[in-house]
Amino acid sequence: MENETTAKRHRVLVFTTPTCPWCNRAKAFLREKQVPYREIDVSKDHRAAADLVRRSGQMGVPVIEIDNQIVIGFDQRKVSQLLGLKQAG
Repeated sequence: MENETTAKRHRVLVFTTPTCPWCNRAKAFLREKQVPYREIDVSKDHRAAADLVRRSGQMGVPVIEIDNQIVIGFDQRKVSQLLGLKQAG
């Protein structure tokens, strides 16, 4: 039986800014589920900010990219689904 720590490794990018509360919630969720991710602070990296708009059509954060699939905002259900995590309840 496969659990969350032995599950397939996913490529996860989290586009954030330091003042974004939903970004912090998204990162806390990923840490809690032991999902490695790369954080990209678009407030410090203008090239990454332009890349974010190109990928998602959005200027707002968080934007989470999981295996080349874009999730706009912190949609816990969608993130869990893309990562193959079981939903509580």
